[in-house]
Amino acid sequence: MSHDRSSHLRTPQLAAISALFLALPMASGLALASPLSLPSPLTFCAGPLGQLDAQGIASGMAFYQDNPQGAPGTLGAKRVGAGVTNGMVIIQKENGPIQFYLQAGAYSFPTLAAAIPSASSNIQEFGALPVAYLKVAPSSDYSVEIGQLPTLIGAESGFTYQNINIERGLLWDMEPIISRGVQFNGSAGPLSASISWNDGYFSNRYNVVSGLLSYAINSANTLSVYAQGTLGKSRTIANDTAYSPIGNESQIYGVEYEFSSGPWMIEPYFQYMHTPESQRLGIPHSFDNYGGAVLADYSFTNTVSLGARVEYLHVGGPLGVGLNTGSIASTLTDLPADSHAWSITLTPTYQDGAFFARAELSYVTASTPAGLGFSGAYPQLPNTNQLRGMVETGFMF
Repeated sequence: MSHDRSSHLRTPQLAAISALFLALPMASGLALASPLSLPSPLTFCAGPLGQLDAQGIASGMAFYQDNPQGAPGTLGAKRVGAGVTNGMVIIQKENGPIQFYLQAGAYSFPTLAAAIPSASSNIQEFGALPVAYLKVAPSSDYSVEIGQLPTLIGAESGFTYQNINIERGLLWDMEPIISRGVQFNGSAGPLSASISWNDGYFSNRYNVVSGLLSYAINSANTLSVYAQGTLGKSRTIANDTAYSPIGNESQIYGVEYEFSSGPWMIEPYFQYMHTPESQRLGIPHSFDNYGGAVLADYSFTNTVSLGARVEYLHVGGPLGVGLNTGSIASTLTDLPADSHAWSITLTPTYQDGAFFARAELSYVTASTPAGLGFSGAYPQLPNTNQLRGMVETGFMF
């Protein structure tokens, strides 16, 4: 990102974004805790494979943003634009000792403080089959999964429909999304644990270990810790566009607490990332990124809810050295080294059966070294604030 400190939030911009929120319908009914819920799957018999479940989601988004930072000619460079967020089909077998999960289609990962991507650019990262794994489950308490797996790291998931907000947050931006490997899962009473041997940030080198441990205090409160680190050398280059050598070389730790009861879901979490010195990867000094966030969702009725997220992120690292003159840290967070940022996101959501619509207002402000920040559309000067308004709508089955 590149930046200009002279940004001002103008009244027409705020009025246009406010109109997005007024477009959401309201309804009444019983409160639920989840903002988006996939309907019950379609079940069919697949011969020797037995009973399979099928689900899907088709959705798109429209957005307005000031200070866009995408490269010229891309979706992220536009002030006003639209794109596909999900065009996914999920087929899975959930019974018996041998199970599987397949998720195929188009997807987009819109993220705070980063250029808004198109679905075609994100498909280049993980392919048209982003999640696919075989699961061996000898009992309900133990299982092994092997394939292309969602990460164990962080409090937010990758795809938009899996989250209370349309955009992913600042902390999510430095986490892995999907890894290839093997994962062992187990549970005993209130404890559950998963440990995975994988390729981290899609490096295709299997020398990363990640783990997640959760303790259910009671039906409403759960405490979790997670960690990831490499056990060998990271690849300097790779054919996969999703691969981050700096991310793969780093260690990441986090703790999260979730309260879920009645209409409320509240989840604070803290995350710390350490990147060691590596002359081979062009990292002359070690540095740390750390931050915290609070995710919350309140269901007013069985169809209307409000999701919210507040975050703080500190970005370390020496400026102007290493992989690029912008800083090594920016390859992990889209923020320059020696900076910090705050964000707030509000997402009112309406879901009635298979249909959903939601609007979002997000604001990020960053304290950065002089001359750096969010890129304006060329040839604008840099700016340290970014305001976005989004609408996402679609169908799930």
